[in-house]
Amino acid sequence: MTNSSRTAPDLALRRTLGERRIGLVAWRLLVLQIAHPAVAAGMGRYSTYRAHPWRRIEHTMDSGSRLFFAGPEERKLEIARLERTHRRIHGADEAGRPYSAEDPEVRAWVMVTLYEAMTAMHALSGAPLAATEQDLLYTQFKEVCADLGIPEEVLPPTAADVPAYVDRTVRDVLEYGDQVHYMLHEMLREAPAPRRLGLLRPAWPLLRAVTARALSALTVADLPPAWHERFGTPRPRTAAALSWTAHRGLRLVMDRLPEHLRYRERSAADRPSTPGPSPRRVPRARGAGSRPARLEAFFRQVLDQTGDGRVDTADLQAMVHNVCWRLELPAEREDVLYAAFGTWWTQLCAGMDGDGDGAVDCAEFVSAMSAGLDRDPAYLERGLGPAMRALFAAADADGSGYLCADEYRVLFGGSRVHPFELNQGFRELDADSDGRISEDEFVTAFTDFFTARTDTTAGTALLGRA
Repeated sequence: MTNSSRTAPDLALRRTLGERRIGLVAWRLLVLQIAHPAVAAGMGRYSTYRAHPWRRIEHTMDSGSRLFFAGPEERKLEIARLERTHRRIHGADEAGRPYSAEDPEVRAWVMVTLYEAMTAMHALSGAPLAATEQDLLYTQFKEVCADLGIPEEVLPPTAADVPAYVDRTVRDVLEYGDQVHYMLHEMLREAPAPRRLGLLRPAWPLLRAVTARALSALTVADLPPAWHERFGTPRPRTAAALSWTAHRGLRLVMDRLPEHLRYRERSAADRPSTPGPSPRRVPRARGAGSRPARLEAFFRQVLDQTGDGRVDTADLQAMVHNVCWRLELPAEREDVLYAAFGTWWTQLCAGMDGDGDGAVDCAEFVSAMSAGLDRDPAYLERGLGPAMRALFAAADADGSGYLCADEYRVLFGGSRVHPFELNQGFRELDADSDGRISEDEFVTAFTDFFTARTDTTAGTALLGRA
């Protein structure tokens, strides 16, 4: 395919974003976005990318697919979902500076870096877009920004103005903070194995080390000159050579591939459900002392969504966000779920936050939960119970008062959960074997998970088997 074929008016944006080699500049894009202090603060406080990196990346890919590759109705639904999410992300960073995910200038930066990544992909490969191609691409890009409600005045007026806007923002606004360092040098070194590795899973530690080093070098080499001048990051010759080889080599390969291999243009509506909010499998410890092990595993793998070893309001909010993302709830039903989990957090914090720091660590959680369960039979019903009943109602899409197998799969499914486990879990929760799960069966299963001292009851298998 020649460069001229990508300039068709209805294909320029989709084809550029849909070309598989966009992955080469994806990490560079994330670094530029996270270097904005408001984005860094929001990610540090609310994002689950440390604890659940692959799920977070898949969410982002799904959202992008809905925004750029789907039809008008699906794009409208995605925009509404993003708005509901962003309105809850606000606060002050460690320096006391306020931030909000609804700030138009922050949203503009996040979006413009995506456009800039598309042009960088071509420039780094030795085949930069012509001015007319950039104008067409940017015009279509601004249409998406308009649908997102980003005011035109906070965006660069034309494609020709984008480089100066990026250069100015890098020099005057961006900061090289902890989140940037983590993204560049640590995230991949800690990431769990992706499920799709299959038979290569045992080799993941080696693959992870090699991939992390190469990706870090490639990303640093590809960052714009203003970045290196501002932060003094070195660009070794070996990294520059890697960049030259990777971008130009992949372009030559892609130019020779048939379109179905070169592009990814399937919308979210055309794909299976997006992996996302399901909790990781919690190992089942065997024997009489299994309850403390389950509580600790639940804390580390389900509650601690931000991966910092502590649970606070951000973690509970992330849990609800993941459920709402999967179920695609309207705003009023989201509010009900957030309120119910807020009640649970109030109970957790009141009974477990021994040092009064507004957060609960693993030891506090296991100790207080064990004591509360032994002391008060109604302990769970006052906190966890309302949250689980609200979760059940949210998952009951048809309002039947029961969860069918499909509704259960939507709630608990995902890329890290095998279909066999979903089917087995559904059968074990369906205590009366009528092919559906009632609210009482659902809540009882969660209660059993926390209260059972051995692993003989159905609820202890709720989150999977080791």
